[in-house]
Amino acid sequence: MIDRQTDRVRWATLDEVCMATSNIKWKEADGSYRYIDLTSVNRENHAIIETTTINADNAPSRAQKLIESDDVIFATTRPTLKRFTIIGDDYAGEVASTGYCVLRADRVNAMPKWVYYCISTTAFNDYVEKNQKGSAYPAISDSKVKAYKIPLPSIEEQNRIVAILFKFDALVNDISVGLPAELNARKKQYEYYRNQLLTFDRQTDRQADRVRWITLNEIGKVSMCKRIFKNETLTSGDIPFYKIGTFGKQPNSYISRKIYDEYRKKYSFPKKGDVLLSASGTIGRRVIYNGEPAYFQDSNIVWIDNDESKVLNKFLYYLYAIIEWRTEGGTIQRLYNDNLKKIKIPVPPLAIQQEIVKILDNFTKLEVELEAELEARKKQYEYYRNKLLTFDYE
Repeated sequence: MIDRQTDRVRWATLDEVCMATSNIKWKEADGSYRYIDLTSVNRENHAIIETTTINADNAPSRAQKLIESDDVIFATTRPTLKRFTIIGDDYAGEVASTGYCVLRADRVNAMPKWVYYCISTTAFNDYVEKNQKGSAYPAISDSKVKAYKIPLPSIEEQNRIVAILFKFDALVNDISVGLPAELNARKKQYEYYRNQLLTFDRQTDRQADRVRWITLNEIGKVSMCKRIFKNETLTSGDIPFYKIGTFGKQPNSYISRKIYDEYRKKYSFPKKGDVLLSASGTIGRRVIYNGEPAYFQDSNIVWIDNDESKVLNKFLYYLYAIIEWRTEGGTIQRLYNDNLKKIKIPVPPLAIQQEIVKILDNFTKLEVELEAELEARKKQYEYYRNKLLTFDYE
């Protein structure tokens, strides 16, 4: 028994404050169970979002852990980290995957929700990262999870802090539902107006002499960077090298300053403002080159060496979003240069292009502000949660 004292906070491992759990015996099982697999728990709100119904005849081999009301389950493999939840009465007596560590608080030293909030902290997440094993499929063992030490204030203090965090949860949930809903509405509104602004009737607009329809080949040459070979790449360095998998994301490869300086002078290289376009994988992903030192994978990432006296780069950026990247054979997996050159686009006068860009920029700015507000609220919640759950060792 752990000696809880009123004048100081003691620490104990999860194993010391959690009771034993049991596995289901399928040979003796009768009836059906809901199965909580490793994708059943939402990473954002930690709710159970989807389950399957299983029985002794079709149960997968990982469906073994019997769970009860107020059990805390935590997914222990790296691809599923941050999937954890506390089991409600509606899932009592169901079955979870062996990919979860089941923590059943003893209610004498630790309350279930106290355990739940303790494993939601940055400190616990850091502990998990440091204690994973395996290269192909990293995971933390149940025994390592249960070796994690948590603070143990009095039950009354645990309940007081849990009540505060529960209110924070409710607030964050309202924000997480409200802001994304507004974001979604804004995106739909934006897409509607974008499509309206960028859709022109070929016959009417051509007759009115307002809009010309020209091929992309007419506004500039299809260009790409010089090929970079694997032995020229580095795991770290000064110049990010974006491959198709990291295009528009964080780079995981680099090239030397020497190669960068040599290749961008000798071969094609984008100008600041040029619209880079993915030509394989997910066709049509767009990134406006910001002019900072970077290099891009040949043939997979291309751009039109655009003449802005005809078409503004930003107008082209928005126009790319509504183009259906197709060939005569239908949807394509790779955008070849010849196909790209033949694509016809509407080109209104520059003044109209500028007005369309201004309107769409304002929509984009609002969306960015809403996303930033959502992220700031989440970080604020995490900060106060961590503060409330941080105690000094005795």
